[in-house]
Amino acid sequence: MDCNQSQNLLSPYIDGELAADRVAEIEEHLAGCAECRALCDGERRMSAFLRHQGERFRAPAHLKARIRSDIERKSRSRLSELRLLLLGWNPVAVAASLLLVAALSTEATLHYVKPVADHEAMILSDVVAGQVRSLQAGHLTDVASSDQHTVKPWFSGKLDFSPPVVDLAAEGFPLVGGRLDYLDQRAVAALVYRHSQHVINVFIWPEAGEKSPTFEAKQGYNVAYYKHGGMEFWIISDMNAGELRDFVGHLRTATETTG
Repeated sequence: MDCNQSQNLLSPYIDGELAADRVAEIEEHLAGCAECRALCDGERRMSAFLRHQGERFRAPAHLKARIRSDIERKSRSRLSELRLLLLGWNPVAVAASLLLVAALSTEATLHYVKPVADHEAMILSDVVAGQVRSLQAGHLTDVASSDQHTVKPWFSGKLDFSPPVVDLAAEGFPLVGGRLDYLDQRAVAALVYRHSQHVINVFIWPEAGEKSPTFEAKQGYNVAYYKHGGMEFWIISDMNAGELRDFVGHLRTATETTG
């Protein structure tokens, strides 16, 4: 395992999300690499700090008690309504009411299992972390080339998909290279572009569906996100919002043209 692979896996390693064989590999690397070990120690301290800070925002006891009281009051009210219905001995109405309660409960559970907005917010945080990691010395690219025919084949055998790679030098956004990264609990392709002094990271991995680009700002960066052609794209840079929109437009046009 080299430094790039090790550093891409530090977050899931610290969070205990890696398989035993990967844990053994990364720990063997950390034992012999002072730089990665120092980075790992720093991430551990940051994780511990965030957990500690989180303790400050626990709900006060009186708020917890009021919430519990409201829940119990509503539950008692629903039980009373059900008792009144049962006392009327209308078997059809009883059965229909029970089915409705079950259906509503199931629907609520299904909607809570995978809240899309929360999932995208988690990916957004990963994207920002990936941008910050890439700007550390020696972390920007695994393959440094402005030739898309060099960068695209480099990913072969390293990922279970082939990312679309285009050069946008004519539009003012030259390709710099690519690297492997780790987002949304999987290995992804990261393409690197530049615009003047600005670094642009484009994270790509397979995802079904179509979604028009959305834009937002996070921690001093502008971020774009969209889905197209069986791929999910997250683009991040410290360019201004207008420049990022121009880049996304050129990227979408070029990838659609090349298929």
